Amino acid sequence: MMKQNTAISISKAIAIILMVIGHASCPVLFGKFLYEFHMPLFFMTAGYFFSVKYLDNEAEFIKKRFKGLYIPFLKWSVFFLLIHNWMFNLGILNEKYGNETGGVTHPYNWHQLQQNIWNCVSEMGGYDVFLTGAFWFFRALLVASILYLILFKIWRSLFKRSNKINYTYIGIAVCITMLLICAWKTGEGLSVQNLIQGGYRDLIGTFFYGTGFLFRLNENKFKNKWWLTLSYFVIVFAFSYYLPAGMDWKADFNKFLCLPIPAILGFLMTYNISKWIDTQDNILRRFLIYCGNNTLSIFIFHIISFKVVSLIKIWYYHLDYLQIGSHMIIHYNSREDQFWILYTIAGIGIPLLWKYYYTKLKSRYMTVNDDINH
Repeated sequence: MMKQNTAISISKAIAIILMVIGHASCPVLFGKFLYEFHMPLFFMTAGYFFSVKYLDNEAEFIKKRFKGLYIPFLKWSVFFLLIHNWMFNLGILNEKYGNETGGVTHPYNWHQLQQNIWNCVSEMGGYDVFLTGAFWFFRALLVASILYLILFKIWRSLFKRSNKINYTYIGIAVCITMLLICAWKTGEGLSVQNLIQGGYRDLIGTFFYGTGFLFRLNENKFKNKWWLTLSYFVIVFAFSYYLPAGMDWKADFNKFLCLPIPAILGFLMTYNISKWIDTQDNILRRFLIYCGNNTLSIFIFHIISFKVVSLIKIWYYHLDYLQIGSHMIIHYNSREDQFWILYTIAGIGIPLLWKYYYTKLKSRYMTVNDDINH
């Protein structure tokens, strides 16, 4: 088992915090900057832990990926689908207020609920986007990791013929392959019909997954210098200002071309910052490691946690209570006020508090059971 890299845990924490900030409707310029790299960062940190031992033990790898991604997705998707209509009864979801572009959600009848559950099981779709809008990530990372394993095995077999097995070269070949496939897909406007949203996030995610593995193989070649970190920041910011891109499922060819460089440099910037934080023995480091080790709770519960702040905003501005149904946050005055900070605190803090006390209670319950049994 690979020893935990706490700098990677801190990087994951930074990524999840930036994701929540983006969903909290932060200032536009900040949002464009973080969208350049915060989601690719998750794929790269996942790829960092890819092990070549799975090349000859595919079943174990797939089992591990399904246990870590498919099972949590299915469990929580179905849970939120089951409470969907109840959320309407409480007004937390309603047909008066919805997302920023005006779209709303509706109650499900029995047939629609069943169909959505089938979609969750069969294609990792059908989830409640107003309560679990970030769940596309589970599917994309599952597809990306398995596709990466398949392509790595194909390229390894080709390299074996020339007796030149070099995992760095094989990793580069896989990444180039994925870039070419993504260029073809976006250039021709193609869609992977059996993947929800057309497959772009899954395919470009495979590339980023591969860059994470390549980084680990060659980590000693990357210097953690402050001026390099600053340079990465400047380049990423320039891209976000002049050529903004992100892991948008509707990305065209130009958006695709503008994403890999700032995404990779954003990862290097974040990792350098994380390495520096990791040298400090303080509460920030401990919090970020805990946060990075519990990103799943934040992914699942940050949107529903936003509703607490929405209640405060309704009280503050004397808004219609049904504004609580706005997705992901209340859009009234959101670009002028600073409520995005409160949304961020709630979106991170409430899931982590839930996780902390749940773990504590579970541990106490198991201890009591052990005492009874013995």
